[in-house]
Amino acid sequence: MSQALTLARPYARAAFAVARDAGALPAWADALAFAARVAADSQVSHLLGHPRLTREEAILLLAPDGADETFRNFLGLLFDNRRLGLLPEISGLFDALRLDAEQVVRARIVSAAALGEAELASLKAALRRRFGREVAVDLAVDPDLLGGAVIDAGDVVIDGSLKGKLQRLQAALTQ
Repeated sequence: MSQALTLARPYARAAFAVARDAGALPAWADALAFAARVAADSQVSHLLGHPRLTREEAILLLAPDGADETFRNFLGLLFDNRRLGLLPEISGLFDALRLDAEQVVRARIVSAAALGEAELASLKAALRRRFGREVAVDLAVDPDLLGGAVIDAGDVVIDGSLKGKLQRLQAALTQ
């Protein structure tokens, strides 16, 4: 496990607890995603470590418009502890905690061609049955798969691509 994830975990858990108790999980998820995107920008990440950057300037830079005072205080805490660079990891861990609490599984589906709505609905229904939870899907297209799709849902990877089948066939023939 990377050191950044180890350092980010307590902040993500604390943010999750505060957001859950306030009934503001979606708002905090959006605010953290915004702050993470800003912090991950190469020009901004260099600026975040600058000794002349003030706490107020950092919060103004990273907080989305309309962010509540508690979120701004959280950013201030990260600034005080020199942890603003961890915002991408904190956001990712926060999302994982939120999806788990909401009984949602995140699945990434990479297909050889864009999926139609009927195909996507069928895949989501099958994944719901398999995991017994709602499914949030991220889609991507990779023509190198030749046909089919690869589904990555946490600990489960289902390779139904033509490329994967050909590789398995080749491995079986060479043994």
